[in-house]
Amino acid sequence: MSPKEYKQFAKSREPARSIGVNCLRAFLVGGLICVLGQFIQNMFMHFFKMSETQAGNPTVAVLIIISVILTCLGVYDKLAQWAGAGSAVPVTGFANSMCSAALEHRSEGLVLGVGGHMFRLAGSVIVFGTVAAFFVGIAHLIFGTGGQH
Repeated sequence: MSPKEYKQFAKSREPARSIGVNCLRAFLVGGLICVLGQFIQNMFMHFFKMSETQAGNPTVAVLIIISVILTCLGVYDKLAQWAGAGSAVPVTGFANSMCSAALEHRSEGLVLGVGGHMFRLAGSVIVFGTVAAFFVGIAHLIFGTGGQH
């Protein structure tokens, strides 16, 4: 069987995907994750008397912890299969992918297994964030208000 014939054969056996249903699932799950984040932020603001800005960082930390716990229990992966991109876009999706890489390669050791595979995934994100922050800082220095807020 030639590669072209195999491709046609595989395509004929592929289940049909409903784009509308996939979009709806992604919207619902992504939206629910964001609603959960807003709820957590409101709790920090109410119970700890934080401002909206102050409550942002602990809210993200709690969402990451929830995502890692659900990944370790195997729940987040099932949710991600059902929801698609809706679970991958928020910060919880990034935490899930980091945790999944760590769990998958833990038998190879802490440095080469866990560390190597986690940062293979995160490396591009970290580099992009660092470079983008550098250029934004330079632009702020050149075009900014000169330190006045």
